[in-house]
Amino acid sequence: MVYKGFLPINIADIMLPLATIERIARKAGAQRISAKAIKELAKTVEEIGLELALEAAQAARHAKRKTILKQDIKLIAGKA
Repeated sequence: MVYKGFLPINIADIMLPLATIERIARKAGAQRISAKAIKELAKTVEEIGLELALEAAQAARHAKRKTILKQDIKLIAGKA
């Protein structure tokens, strides 16, 4: 899926634990990953997640709901 435009996230604003990001990279097959690469991957994952959440919130509002449901995420992610 192509994401329209990433929202700018400061490296200091990253909320995901870097160890979790490193585990994701290792699951993807990386044997080694630099600290800078982990931080950049964390930033990118958060930007994509934020974009998905914003679009899912818009879908929920369109359906006259305040709650984002699993179906909203699947719809936005293209899995519906």
